[in-house]
Amino acid sequence: MGIPKYVPHYTYEDYKHWEGRWELIQGIPFAMRPQSFFQHQRVSQRIAYELERALEGCTRCRAVLPVDWKIAEDTVVQPDNMVVCGEVTNQSYLDKPPVLVFEVLSPSTEQKDRLLKAELYASQGVKYYVLVDPQVQQAEVLELELGEYQKVAVLHGQKWRFDLEECQIEVDFSGFWK
Repeated sequence: MGIPKYVPHYTYEDYKHWEGRWELIQGIPFAMRPQSFFQHQRVSQRIAYELERALEGCTRCRAVLPVDWKIAEDTVVQPDNMVVCGEVTNQSYLDKPPVLVFEVLSPSTEQKDRLLKAELYASQGVKYYVLVDPQVQQAEVLELELGEYQKVAVLHGQKWRFDLEECQIEVDFSGFWK
């Protein structure tokens, strides 16, 4: 007979006091690697630039770099890049789903990003989820349809149009790899 294992269940109150970068998904903490990897940071910076450029005419939506998105008392994530539309009322953390999320993949996060986060983001109604792989300079665009993500494009350098709640934007994916 095996020894029963106790798996602690953490909350946002616990999370607020942790040092370093963490995500909390259904009470389980996930340590995030330091954002010192040049390629990851460079691609995320380029995504932010392309989103800012694409959103110039869309006054009700804004590009956001990693901030706490509190989904529930036991779930807080920090997507690499997001687009949030409408009013943001809470200044401590994002308390509503973004309309568009980008995650820059790395070997240590790819499985979590493709499986766990995809399921989580779909359950929250995030319309578009983009998985960006700097190793092969490729982005997979997933669109939420009937509660599940469907792959609608695999891009290397093309432009792609996103129909957001408030406007349409065109993002130049070739800008990610400059």
